[in-house]
Amino acid sequence: MTIEEAIFWGQQALLQVGMLAGPLLLAALVVGVAISLLQAMTQVNEMTLVFIPKLVAVFVVVLLMGGWMLDQAVFFATTCFESAADWRS
Repeated sequence: MTIEEAIFWGQQALLQVGMLAGPLLLAALVVGVAISLLQAMTQVNEMTLVFIPKLVAVFVVVLLMGGWMLDQAVFFATTCFESAADWRS
């Protein structure tokens, strides 16, 4: 494996992590900001109030996009293993 191949696979791994974690993090971010705005408007400053809605939002995203996320992860792993066989020869 050359340094260029190692850099390429490192970039692909980071891109894959971003693609898989992005929707979950975005859902948690949107719900967190919405609850924070609600807390600011009502002056209810309870720190634990944000936890359950964020958890529900992340769970819903996993339910909706879990199949796609699994397909992406399996495809990337398969590609990595197939290319690893080429490194030995």
